[in-house]
Amino acid sequence: MREMRESGVEWLAEIPTTWDLVQLGSLFSEHKHKNAGLQSENLLSLSYGNIIRKDINTSDGLLPESFEGYNVIDDGDIVLRLTDLQNDQRSLRVGLSHERGIVTSAYVTLRKRSEAINSKFYYYLIHSYDVRKGFYGMGAGVRQGLNYAGCKKIMLTLPPTDEQESIVAVLDEKTAKVDALIANVQAQIEKLKAYKQSLITEVVTKGLDPSVPMKDSGVDWIGEIPMHWNIVATKYLFEIFSGATPKSEIIANWDGNIIWITPADYKTDDVFVSCGRRNLSEQGFASCSTSIIPANSIIFSKRAPIGAVAINTVELCTNQGCLSCVNKDESNINARFFYYVMAIATEHYELLGSGTTFKEISASNFANFVLPWPAIDEQIAMVEYLDDKCTMIAQLIAIKQKKINKLTEYKKSIIYEYVTGKKEVP
Repeated sequence: MREMRESGVEWLAEIPTTWDLVQLGSLFSEHKHKNAGLQSENLLSLSYGNIIRKDINTSDGLLPESFEGYNVIDDGDIVLRLTDLQNDQRSLRVGLSHERGIVTSAYVTLRKRSEAINSKFYYYLIHSYDVRKGFYGMGAGVRQGLNYAGCKKIMLTLPPTDEQESIVAVLDEKTAKVDALIANVQAQIEKLKAYKQSLITEVVTKGLDPSVPMKDSGVDWIGEIPMHWNIVATKYLFEIFSGATPKSEIIANWDGNIIWITPADYKTDDVFVSCGRRNLSEQGFASCSTSIIPANSIIFSKRAPIGAVAINTVELCTNQGCLSCVNKDESNINARFFYYVMAIATEHYELLGSGTTFKEISASNFANFVLPWPAIDEQIAMVEYLDDKCTMIAQLIAIKQKKINKLTEYKKSIIYEYVTGKKEVP
């Protein structure tokens, strides 16, 4: 067993006595090479810790008019996205380039100062620093941005070059196996999600009795429905409300106790994040000058990402990113049945959106969206059936997600153990 010593660096802890400690800036310089004259049109981007290709000819409005200000990078360069450290603490911010291309100049690009440095070893090491949230709290400004000058003093290990190469070989093999396992489990989750969608689609458009005679609904995405069902526009079943952000000049909005939500508050089924009691010093309001939405209503995002949908369990208000559907008559429509219809109809009601900067669905447009309308007793039976089946599917997905989480943590652990020398290459 190798001899270890205390590094004096909290995130590294003990390291081998034969390894040195150095600052990042002594190993890597900041690489800046403007893409003047469009030397390269191979557009690259950092996504989930990987450098990926993007289509430079896309019509995506987020891309610039010219790529001449982008940075030309090469195979072996390390890319850091060190913006918005205050608000985004989930992203993976380190990537290793495997080809020549261009990236936004908002990224910090590191290039090794010597051939004795193995870039992939330091990608693994800086990635380990990243997943341990080392960058957070280092930035300056409201959104905490960090530049090369701000990160060049980060302390890193410096093993001998041959050891760096041996560690990379071991980690490449081990992480590839873990990634394959994760991909396999993720594929199983996607199959379950697809099955859930197909199950909901079949039930809410065809019912539970396969023997009933069918008819053409006249709506492409619905297809055939049971002969005794109807098709109806949402305006005949619901009062439809568009939310609004409370106005600070209205004193009645201050220190309220009505929950106020945004689309980001319900990314999972039926889960809302209560804003609680807010005041102006916190720059938020908990009561609202717009309509109070009663419990057991349908609320969904009318802006991208269109399709987030949930049922509220308490009365609340929403911001302008939401549309709310309030039952006109509970003897005609079961809210949860409509929730299931909305869950499969996203791509269809998304077509109702309009706007140049971003698509948005208005209350008046959504009022004419049509849906299948069986009798209330059938709706209730379908809801009970789907609740049971979807709960079972959700449980299976949760089990598999836990497995992915464990594999992900294991991968983080083995990378950290090897790049800090706590685990020795055989």
